[in-house]
Amino acid sequence: MPHSPAVEVRGLVKSYDGRAVVDGLDLTAPAGAVTAVLGPNGAGKTTTVECCEGLRSPDAGTVRVLGLDPVADGPALRPRVGVMLQDGGLPTGVRAREMLDHVARMYADPLPTDALAERLGIDAFARTTVRRLSGGQRQRLALAVAVVGRPHVVFLDEPSAGMDPQSRLAVWELVRELRDTGAAILLTTHLMEEAEGLADHVVVVDHGTVIAQGSVPELLASGTGTPGDDGTLVVRVSADVDPLGLRERLGPGFAVEHRSASSFAVTGPVRPTTVAAVTTWLAERDVLVTRLDTGRRTLEDVFLDLTGRSLR
Repeated sequence: MPHSPAVEVRGLVKSYDGRAVVDGLDLTAPAGAVTAVLGPNGAGKTTTVECCEGLRSPDAGTVRVLGLDPVADGPALRPRVGVMLQDGGLPTGVRAREMLDHVARMYADPLPTDALAERLGIDAFARTTVRRLSGGQRQRLALAVAVVGRPHVVFLDEPSAGMDPQSRLAVWELVRELRDTGAAILLTTHLMEEAEGLADHVVVVDHGTVIAQGSVPELLASGTGTPGDDGTLVVRVSADVDPLGLRERLGPGFAVEHRSASSFAVTGPVRPTTVAAVTTWLAERDVLVTRLDTGRRTLEDVFLDLTGRSLR
């Protein structure tokens, strides 16, 4: 573990039109680790990362990346930092492979572009201009551009947004390898599965400040949640079904949450009779249970407990 973090933010404040989007935020990201910054829309996480990248200047507080000020010391930091923006940030008229090769030539010791392009599937759209790429293809190219210079610090904003499962797994494998080489990875994501699978340290941000942080096991064991909850039963089904009517079948002490078109969660005293009631209720509607997960809180559960379930 290094003596000083690769990224260190202390008392960061950033306001727009007199409203503090980031309000006294503290954050550290060590080398050789993946730090995930989570938060609802508008929580201040993207502004925080943009201040770390030198794209915005703080109104107050300090930001240091590899011991340097990302705004004042930008030229010294650029060869050592990789940045992947959520919108790609790439010129739209350039062909994908030309873009990667051009950026690689800016570094003294870049990664081999042939191997990197093959690994991220860029060869399949090498001659396509950026403007004609799909969202997932742009993300893969943006990631390749961010890491080709062998950076010491990598900022990834929603790295797997818009990707299919195969691409997502390839990206996660590459992120883990970057971490294992000693790079500090700071990523933002709305995918709790991504954060839970990748992050060594998680920082939850809301209303411009850090409201919780720790390793994934620490957060899962933090005890946040509704007092008296015995457990959560996550049910995946073969067809879309509105589970709210299930609450009447289960009775008092249970909560039912519709999570997606193919899944819902039952919170309460999860017992064999609970499972039987759920599966019977679904069978009456000719809906097949494809998966049941019991008794284990997820990072998504923790996130919702901390930030609430209302839309922003």
